[in-house]
Amino acid sequence: VPGADPHRTNELLLLPPPAPLGPAPSPQHHVVYFPGDVQNYHDVMSCHPENFQWEHWSFENIATILARRFPNSFIWVIKCSRMHLHKFSCYDNFVTSNMFGAPEHSTDFGAFRHLHALLVNAFRLSQNILLSQKSVHGVSKDAKVAACKSQPQSVPTTNGCSSKERERDCECSNNSAVNFMVPSAVGVASFTLIGFSKGCVVLNQLLYELKEAKKDKNTDAFLKNIKAIYWLDGGHSGGSNTWVTYPE
Repeated sequence: VPGADPHRTNELLLLPPPAPLGPAPSPQHHVVYFPGDVQNYHDVMSCHPENFQWEHWSFENIATILARRFPNSFIWVIKCSRMHLHKFSCYDNFVTSNMFGAPEHSTDFGAFRHLHALLVNAFRLSQNILLSQKSVHGVSKDAKVAACKSQPQSVPTTNGCSSKERERDCECSNNSAVNFMVPSAVGVASFTLIGFSKGCVVLNQLLYELKEAKKDKNTDAFLKNIKAIYWLDGGHSGGSNTWVTYPE
């Protein structure tokens, strides 16, 4: 998904909440999670010679855990743009980083602008995907099964995994995506930001930019919709600025 600039892109994983039985909560709440080192998609972690031992903390599992902690919320996992040696998360699109992802903070990198643009574009993309899935819900079961069976049953592994293809289960559900809520506009949603370990460098960069970000009308409006920020065991290999303590 593109962010503030076309060349600044990040992958996002979305876990929407189930559709409520009654009126939808207003405003919608979105939890945005920045993972730490090693964390990746489950299929990538499970076939890595070292990282498999932490596969319980894969993107998909973390999204499920957060969904339990924040019921009725949209859960977004933002993948770093670069992973050095398939281990070290590097958030180059949010903060200037060295080879291993240790940050060099500044007040004008544009992390807030990138995050806001990233979410706006991700909302639009997810709306199109979820609504298109809803629109084909009326297709016959036989047609769905045929379409499902036509998909490849194995995919080549990447990002540090072996070249051996891993089998992929193909599930055809009559209720696929039809019971999910569709994200509304960013301007009418509230947000919780969470960083874990290396992911906290993004939150720290946001703090460095906070004073300047408030001067921009659109960014300031986005800021006011952020209800909470959580730092979970922040850390990186840079040796300093792990925690932002400067009073201003």
